[in-house]
Amino acid sequence: MSSGQSFLIVDISISAEELIKLYRGSANQVRATARDGRVVRFPARILQPFVTRSGVQGSFRIIFDGHHKFQKIERL
Repeated sequence: MSSGQSFLIVDISISAEELIKLYRGSANQVRATARDGRVVRFPARILQPFVTRSGVQGSFRIIFDGHHKFQKIERL
């Protein structure tokens, strides 16, 4: 990570059925609680590289720039 960046670690478990609802519906934001207790919302599309037939499960590091704009997501 470069200077000015920050990150949150979230544990995500979204079933395939829930993902379909996210992608088809007007609410395409995922709401998750980070391990430090902060609540974060982000576009469901950033999880696309991690989608399997069973959905998305795992721990992820979400990296933001100094203006709190999404930079990247990494599976831990």
